[in-house]
Formats: sequence, structure tokens, C-alpha cells
Amino acid sequence: MSGIASITAILKDVPYQVELKDDLGHSWMADEPIDMGGGNTGASPDRLMMASLASCTAITIKMVAVRRQWPLTLVQVEAQLNPAGKPETGNDIVRTVHLYGDLSIEQREQLLKIANACPMHKLLVGEVRIQTGLAA
Repeated sequence: MSGIASITAILKDVPYQVELKDDLGHSWMADEPIDMGGGNTGASPDRLMMASLASCTAITIKMVAVRRQWPLTLVQVEAQLNPAGKPETGNDIVRTVHLYGDLSIEQREQLLKIANACPMHKLLVGEVRIQTGLAA
């Protein structure tokens, strides 16, 4: 089990191009699309958040299927933010799960329920407190 999940974002002189690093040594880029003034060199922050939900969902489903020795051969998860346009209040996420393999109807229904048990789903629907401060 890893320690506290930690991300560092560094934005230098290239408009909106952010280098991201995590506590496990991974690094990747975030950026805004060209029409938003960025260079489109990486996924935008909203897409990174949706990627977190989709990947966590797929991983959680696969972990359960493996543990139960169910014949799940592939999981594909699509996540869309506000596909019908930005609502007046809040945001809407539409998540579609595709399950492949010789699964029974009961197994498929159980794996769909598991999607809502993924840690990112719980984080997004739960209460989140963000404390922000300036470094010394």
C-alpha cells in the first residue's frame, strides 16, 4: 500500500502547460486545448479528473472479477462531464461501463454495482474539504 497520495503541479513560462509529478515517481503533462489558450500538450484538468474516475472504475471492477474468478476479459469505461451542457447547478457525469467475457447476467449486475464502490466514485460523491494555503 502506498503512502499519502500527493501530486505536485509545476507551471513555468509556457502558458497553461503543467508538469505533474506524484509521490510514486510518475510524471505527466496537463494543458488546456488550443482554443482555451493552451498548447494541447496534455489532457486538460477536467479530462484528468474524468480519467481518474474511469480508470478507478475499471480497476475496481477487474480486481473484483479476478478475486471471484469470473471470466471478465476486458473492461471499458467511458466518462463524460456535462454531456447535455452545463446544468444550472452542480455537474453531471455520465459513466458507461462495457463488460466483455462470458459473464452471467447476475455477474454483470454485480460488477455494475461494484462500479459505484470505486474509491474515486466515493470521493466525487462524498463530502470533500479543500484547505488551501501559501507556502512560506
